[in-house]
Amino acid sequence: MKTLPIQKHGINASRLVLGCMGFGGGWSRDAIAEEQVKQAHEAVDAALESGINFFDHADIYAYGKAEEVFGRVLKERPSLRDNILIQSKTGITFPDKEAGLPTRYNFSKEYILNSVDGILSRLDTTHLDTLLLHRPDALMEPEEVAEAFHQLKSSGKVRYFGVSNMSAGQIKLLQSAISDRLVVNQLEMSLHKIGWLESGVHVNQPAFCETIFPEGTLEYCRMENIQIQAWGPLAQGMYSGAPLEDKPETVQETAALVKRMAEEKNTTTEAIVLAWLMKHPAMIQPVIGTTSPKRIQASAKAADVEMSRDEWYTLYVASRGVNLP
Repeated sequence: MKTLPIQKHGINASRLVLGCMGFGGGWSRDAIAEEQVKQAHEAVDAALESGINFFDHADIYAYGKAEEVFGRVLKERPSLRDNILIQSKTGITFPDKEAGLPTRYNFSKEYILNSVDGILSRLDTTHLDTLLLHRPDALMEPEEVAEAFHQLKSSGKVRYFGVSNMSAGQIKLLQSAISDRLVVNQLEMSLHKIGWLESGVHVNQPAFCETIFPEGTLEYCRMENIQIQAWGPLAQGMYSGAPLEDKPETVQETAALVKRMAEEKNTTTEAIVLAWLMKHPAMIQPVIGTTSPKRIQASAKAADVEMSRDEWYTLYVASRGVNLP
């Protein structure tokens, strides 16, 4: 099945993105095994066959091994790089137990530039199509970020820039210093994580104070033509096969509804969950985090799902567990 394309800012991207956090054997310091390289090849093949041309990384994934394994794939298939888009993220630093330092964020010019050099080296490529700032740095100096971005753009190392997990206000502050338009905001969004909807539904309602999703962010990104990407769109398989014995009744009932809808439409549960996100007029671009070819193919079927307004609201209300106000 082919995923529908998205064309923004001259980027011809597939509607789905393959998240590569699971590449490289996961969160360990073990050396990369040939089996992990083989697994990466198979995942990339499944993505390409499904019409997915966009691959999402971060410098911290699997302690850098995710990018390194993907770099092995690119090295072994030299023609592949010209036919895909690669995105990575920077800004999170690991704890340093010896120095007594916790996990922290760093948007300093030096850190961003050094991080990108490391990313390019691990990926064995000359440039990134998109670079995102991973999580907001409370000590961010927009002008310093702007200097780093300008240097990366002028050197040809990065084509486009974006952010992840940022509010409209934070994006506005950053954009005020940057000449290039920020083109992406990657946020946690799924049928389970529905704060992005609740923040709008509960305007002028007591329940609004319980919504942590920053008000106006979705609307701002739409107005500014910033591509909204959804990380965790499959909610770790919560509605597509994961064990639910210890989950609330609301989750179990929603999973049953997803399964029933998938059967009625002769498609996969993954496709229903993703099609629900993709039905939203914000043109959300799900980032599916899996290395399983079967699950990649199941997810790609979302492009063929026709979902009515009533079906969309039925799923939404089931997930929230209570009727709309």
